[in-house]
Amino acid sequence: MSERRPEVADVFRTYEKDFFANWGHVLNAEQRKAFAAIRDCRTAALGGHVEYVEQCDECGHRVISYNSCRNRHCPKCQAMARAKWMAAREAELLPVPYFHVVFTLPQQIGALALQNAREIYTILFRATAETLLTISADPKRLGAAAGFLAVLHTWGQNLHLHPHLHCVVPGGGIGPGGACWIGCRKQSFFLPVRVLGSRFRNMFLTYLREAFDAGRLQFHGELTALNRAAAFAALCNRARRMKWIVHAKPPFGGQEQVLKYLARYTHRVAISNRRILSMADGKVAFLWKDYAGGSRTKPMTLHAVEFIRRFLLHILPAGFVRIRQFGFLANRARRKKLALCRELLGAPSATPRSALADFRDRKPDEKRCPVCRTGHMILIRLPLRIDSS
Repeated sequence: MSERRPEVADVFRTYEKDFFANWGHVLNAEQRKAFAAIRDCRTAALGGHVEYVEQCDECGHRVISYNSCRNRHCPKCQAMARAKWMAAREAELLPVPYFHVVFTLPQQIGALALQNAREIYTILFRATAETLLTISADPKRLGAAAGFLAVLHTWGQNLHLHPHLHCVVPGGGIGPGGACWIGCRKQSFFLPVRVLGSRFRNMFLTYLREAFDAGRLQFHGELTALNRAAAFAALCNRARRMKWIVHAKPPFGGQEQVLKYLARYTHRVAISNRRILSMADGKVAFLWKDYAGGSRTKPMTLHAVEFIRRFLLHILPAGFVRIRQFGFLANRARRKKLALCRELLGAPSATPRSALADFRDRKPDEKRCPVCRTGHMILIRLPLRIDSS
């Protein structure tokens, strides 16, 4: 019988005192709240559904079904949220090619989010949206009103801060006056990435300077010098001379592939439980993909306190929306604009398969029994209340 592999919550519970002794003084309210939620998720601390238990379909092992924390940063609590969101997005897909485009902040600029997360991430969304929508509308490029979905990720595979936006972009847009659909003419991304990168850099730095001049950026500790206008201007000038990377991947094979991509990326957290290999002697080992080394998957070992510190770097400000839609997919006009897109494309109304129903009905393939390791834990209802003591 193999032992259960540790989870993020196990690391939090085991090394909580050590972590707070080192870093408790710098945590903000959102980080403290997320830490407590992840630590207590599906434990007696949050209470349990006493009339329900999970039972192995092979060996009969039973455990109480404890409440979930429902924190959006918790590795255990994303499946249902993802299914609900996917059920809504499924009806919005159009019968056109879709592209995956990634806008990444340079390290020197991304580091500003350590102390100004809300402002930096808001500017990242704004600069990306204006870049894609403006260049798409240029008659020399596409000449159409585009739409796209953007998902904020703040981490790299090693858990360091690495802010970037994953964008899913339909290959085309609404022509002038809404008279026609203008599709992309290339199977590679229909907007040149060098032009996108240059425009993105200029827009971001313009908005960043406006935020600084308006006093919306604050710097402390090692970044204190940036409170001086000359030092901040020097940073912006260095960033303006750099090449900002926009990466466009080949188009998805079809709507099924778009949905699979969205399911993987939209509700991710900094690290999933399945990537964690071990926890022992004050250290945590986990898998990471080394993109600079041929995208090979390797093990990495960190001191547990450092692992927790890196994880908490990616707790977003309260209420910050990390999945946004723009152009003809923007919330205020989405239904009307999508109906127009379908009319222009001669496409029937969408008939989604209901990702939410699929989630509720699927077999729990990923939830193996911790005792026999062959069966699966399924939710059952008992005729009598059970004693959780």
